[in-house]
Amino acid sequence: MNISCPNIKKGGIEFGTVPEVAHRLTRACVEVSRVPIIVKLSPNVSDIVAMADAVQKAGAAGVSLINTITGMAIDVRTRRPKIATTYGGLSGPAIKPIALRMVHQVARALPDLPICGMGGILSGEDALEFLMAGAHCVQVGTANFAEPGAGVRITEELRTLLGTLGFLSARAAIGSLQAHAAEPEYLVESPWMSS
Repeated sequence: MNISCPNIKKGGIEFGTVPEVAHRLTRACVEVSRVPIIVKLSPNVSDIVAMADAVQKAGAAGVSLINTITGMAIDVRTRRPKIATTYGGLSGPAIKPIALRMVHQVARALPDLPICGMGGILSGEDALEFLMAGAHCVQVGTANFAEPGAGVRITEELRTLLGTLGFLSARAAIGSLQAHAAEPEYLVESPWMSS
């Protein structure tokens, strides 16, 4: 169930940005559904864990992380948006670091919640990163536009990589990310970043 679609009656607020609304919607769907509900969450929120927790408490069988990130493009010659609706969904490799972070955050906070990871998976290594971050499975989307057989290739690459790294199965890789050793406490000042 994709809860990232605009809700006109709420003035454009997305179902997937307010935990209470997401909870009510998920609960209503779970109560009438004969199949398990997996909720696809929006990354356009301040707290992805709160969203995942809300839908889990409403009875969701799992979550898909993440949907596209809101973006835009401008035609400098016409000075108009390149997208008819001005804003649109950014997908593919550009969103992978954000998707990995959100999968990892939800997996750490809600270890019993199954997660399907997605966002910029182009290779077996990309898929393994999502598993290590805590995803239980992955989806390939944007890559299929350029390469319809991407899923088959990525599966083979993942299988080979798992064997090379000594994993007996994909399941063994889930949540296997190792924490960094303690690092010295110092701050590098940068005009581009703030702590």
